[in-house]
Amino acid sequence: MDDGENNGGGLKGGFVFAALAVFAAAVLSFAAVWMGGLNQDEGWYLYAANLVAEGKMLYRDFFYTQGPLMPIVYSAFTAVWKGFGILGARVFTLSLGFAGVVLACALAARLAPRGRKAAAALTVALLLGSNLYHLYYIAIPKTYALASLFVVVGFFFLSFLPARAGGGSWARALAFGIGAGLSLALAAGTRISLGILLCTAGTWLLVSRRWRELVAFCVGGFGGLALVYGPFLLDADAFAGLVAAQRYHAARGGFDPVWTVGSVSRLVRWYLPVLVVLGMGVAFAASGRAGGDGENDESAAPRAIAPLLLVSFAAVFLVQMLAPFPYEDYQVPVMGIIAAFAAAKFARGGAGTQTLRMVLVLGLAWASTFGSPLLERWTTNGQDRFWSLKKSAFELKQLRDVARRIEALDPGGREIFTQDLYLAVETGRKVPAGLEMGPFSMLSDERWRELLSSAPCEIAAFSGYAFAIDPPKCDERPVERQIEYWEALKRNYELVDREEAFGQNATTLLVLRRKASAGKGTPQ
Repeated sequence: MDDGENNGGGLKGGFVFAALAVFAAAVLSFAAVWMGGLNQDEGWYLYAANLVAEGKMLYRDFFYTQGPLMPIVYSAFTAVWKGFGILGARVFTLSLGFAGVVLACALAARLAPRGRKAAAALTVALLLGSNLYHLYYIAIPKTYALASLFVVVGFFFLSFLPARAGGGSWARALAFGIGAGLSLALAAGTRISLGILLCTAGTWLLVSRRWRELVAFCVGGFGGLALVYGPFLLDADAFAGLVAAQRYHAARGGFDPVWTVGSVSRLVRWYLPVLVVLGMGVAFAASGRAGGDGENDESAAPRAIAPLLLVSFAAVFLVQMLAPFPYEDYQVPVMGIIAAFAAAKFARGGAGTQTLRMVLVLGLAWASTFGSPLLERWTTNGQDRFWSLKKSAFELKQLRDVARRIEALDPGGREIFTQDLYLAVETGRKVPAGLEMGPFSMLSDERWRELLSSAPCEIAAFSGYAFAIDPPKCDERPVERQIEYWEALKRNYELVDREEAFGQNATTLLVLRRKASAGKGTPQ
């Protein structure tokens, strides 16, 4: 795997670096899947996929706030988590995320000149495959793994377009143009905010006067959007639900500069090796010390899209930052393209050998992950004065243990009254209508009182998230109202089990059984 060894700055021991990258990815993936903390979103994403598999229509038959594609795709694989729970869903999701990482490596190799391709690909493998934060967020069942895969596929197709307008064949322009447009449309169908990538790529094709490619890209892009969103636009009730979902996002409103700055700060922390490599690669180019070993017209063609990667990342970053509360993990789907850009620039650097640069990348990636706060977060629940509060079990194992106890309490049960949707998925049970988004479900006060008075399920399970969040603003519900709901719950249910420090952010989970006299109360 010595790439360009005859060029004097070739990569020596490429196989060793590849083996280290694979080893790190395997170990850290195990940690991300098994040790990684629970996230409330995991539950309602998988639950939505279950409902789609049953024939329910998104936005019309139940409320859902993201693009429709993830539940549609995942609906074909519900047997995975019905058989293996959240663990199976994480392994499946990670496989999608890894496909995106592999393609990001391939994209970096295409952007690099001959003699530097292996180094560029290995750089991405280390920057992403040895990044515990990235692996965690492409492992948990959220939209990030699927979206990142579609994003990288779209730009990978664009890398096959000719370097100059008018070059290449019509067939090549049509095939890769349509493929790129379709892939980015599917990304927008997974996370709506990624629709900006259609704009950046289309504008690049327009400005560079690649008319054939632009036509093909538009066919793929508009066709993909019609395929994903068309059924929901044609159904009046589903369309109303889709609009309501966007209003849900907008209702949170406001702008907190402290939160936004903190989000950017945390993003820098999680992806510091990517940013260091990016800075060094840009510095090489600016200083005129970029190497050009083995360059020809073929290798120059994919590099024509390199600036587009940077602009596209910046566009998505800015769109995400406009959200009222821009969580840093929103940027995960586009980290593959910025890592590919950074790796290609870094690999072209003329100063020093490729081997020394790979040693630097390896050290950066591993040091960053070894010092990651995630490891401490996944093994402790903070600190009580002088004493560290160690977890009695990893959160996923704890979830599985609780699920087994619930099954013992209610053998063969099909329903559970809970807002912790990952518990519903793990136990293979359904929740009452209206609770499909867990703690983010938007129920009226009247509906809450009706549910609590009717005691709809034999078993109820409520953690610290119960009744606490008041959507769509997601403020805390008034404490007096929360107490009223708890009192109504206690009238119809009795406590049978209790799990301390459970789930996301370690709250107390109460497992309750319906009383014999339940359902005779009236809404308060």
